[in-house]
Amino acid sequence: MKFLIARLNHETNTFSPVPTPLEAFAPDYDAAAFQANVGMRTAMAAFIDAAKRVGAQCVTPVSATANPSGPMDADAYNQLTDRIVAAAAGCDAILLDLHGAMVAQNTPDGEGDLLARVRAAVPGVPLGVALDLHGNITQKMIDNADVMVGFKTYPHVDMYETGEHAARLVLQMLQQGTRYAVRWRQLPLLSHTLRSTTLGGAMAAAVSSARQAEGESVPAMTIFAGFSLADIAAPCMSVVATAECTAEGEALCTAALDRVAAQIWAEREGYVYASEPLADAFARAQRMAEGAGKPLLLLDHSDNCMSGGTCDTMDVLQAAWRHGLTGIATGPLSDPEAVAQLVAAGVGAQVSVRLGNKVPLARLGIVKEPVLVHGTVRAISDGSYTVTGPIYTGQRCSMGRAVWLDAGGTQIVVVEQPHEPWDLGVFSCVGLDPTAYRYLLLKSRMYCRPVFVPLSAGLVECDSPGVTSSDYRLFPFENLRQPVYPLGDVPAYP
Repeated sequence: MKFLIARLNHETNTFSPVPTPLEAFAPDYDAAAFQANVGMRTAMAAFIDAAKRVGAQCVTPVSATANPSGPMDADAYNQLTDRIVAAAAGCDAILLDLHGAMVAQNTPDGEGDLLARVRAAVPGVPLGVALDLHGNITQKMIDNADVMVGFKTYPHVDMYETGEHAARLVLQMLQQGTRYAVRWRQLPLLSHTLRSTTLGGAMAAAVSSARQAEGESVPAMTIFAGFSLADIAAPCMSVVATAECTAEGEALCTAALDRVAAQIWAEREGYVYASEPLADAFARAQRMAEGAGKPLLLLDHSDNCMSGGTCDTMDVLQAAWRHGLTGIATGPLSDPEAVAQLVAAGVGAQVSVRLGNKVPLARLGIVKEPVLVHGTVRAISDGSYTVTGPIYTGQRCSMGRAVWLDAGGTQIVVVEQPHEPWDLGVFSCVGLDPTAYRYLLLKSRMYCRPVFVPLSAGLVECDSPGVTSSDYRLFPFENLRQPVYPLGDVPAYP
């Protein structure tokens, strides 16, 4: 047997000014794509392991993933998807590790178009897909997959398990002759990303219901929160199930989908996030930090690079200064121009540097001014570290060159590339211990939490004008099909 196994991940924030050329994916091809996933915790790694167990040959044309950013360049989309389609001929099964919210310059439905092309190239070949919980599901995606499974955790710690689940069902199609099809319900509901966490609330309850359905009536069910910062027709919540193609299987699937979709709609307010004014957030942070023996975690979720943020806005840090917060460690802040200046000055130098706010947020009509910061260069490094887990465990990361800038009451890690604070390595790579400070300010929504929350005295979420803000009023949606909750009045669902 021969299995086509590939990975192509991009979550597209159509309001983000961060470009997405081919280079942003750092793609691996063929044997290198295979090796890039072996032993990792990706869905593609699970596909490879499943193929090995049944003695199948692995055809791995590409493994490519880019940080969330603006629409994917058309040329990059064509090159990477063409490789996958071209490799499909002669394969006995297709297993694709995709995101589900990919928008390219030449298509608003990156995954749907890819799946349709693969299906046309090898009609009748079992096709399974593993997707991110934030996938924006479309009818074209549903129509062109036999098996569809998404993550059930956010922060995402079950990527491998999701691939394992999808591969298991595809193997049943091959070995037992089972026939599957994908069914769904889409709700007119924009979820806020901070309300799509599976750590509690409405989303956790919906995922629990999906797990119960898997134990009782359907082979797979996923709650897709959607990614609402994509200006497409329906970046909305969906419930997706893989059904067995029998009269009983279809009936059980229909009942489960209707039940879980009704639950989500009844609890729709639980998917809406109202941002706290920064003045109130910092007043609360000061109270929480009083007498604490650990740093208080401040999350700037308006500029999260893992949702398309520039990683260079200064609003939250400036607000912290205005409210008298000191003893702050923050980073990584992306500013390659400042890094070059600080590296040239050298360790120990006293410097004045214009920091951050250098990437215009054109789609939002926002242009900010860099902030003049005075301080001392404490350390310089290559900005590399290895993730200790639990997300992307063992992955080697680089932020470009990194500099520890001591600005007195604030310690800032300035880097050349936007980077999510996955790990303490974003600070330790320059010798900074973030647990030694009163406040720890990170540009993150969820991914930092498994590592940093246990080290903190508490958490305060901070919002400001940025391309990953939770304030939908900032975003000039043009293609969104309305009415949709919470932006307007929606007729009763279903």
